[in-house]
Amino acid sequence: MADQHQGKPRKLRTSVKGPLMFSAFWAVVAFVAVLIFASGGSARAPRFDLAFTAAGIAFIVTLVIAAMLSMSYKENAEHLGKGSGVNLSSAPKTPHNPPVPGDDTDGTPRR
Repeated sequence: MADQHQGKPRKLRTSVKGPLMFSAFWAVVAFVAVLIFASGGSARAPRFDLAFTAAGIAFIVTLVIAAMLSMSYKENAEHLGKGSGVNLSSAPKTPHNPPVPGDDTDGTPRR
């Protein structure tokens, strides 16, 4: 890991804390949603088995997705932001043959 420095805390992108918090949040959301909707009303007992299963699946899936996205992240090279490419500047283009006084706007002589 190139971003690590001895004695300094990691950035949120390179640490484990970010993806774990993200996954835990969606696991809690899935747990609550399944606990409420799987029971089918207040007359029946809550389905904790389905809620824990949904929370575990949501946690694992979101953790794998977050880990894959953080591994695929790559910084842009420094030369890409310098404006050295084609059409990176929005400045008006200067014509190759500037009009001569007495010519029309398209560069053809007047008659």
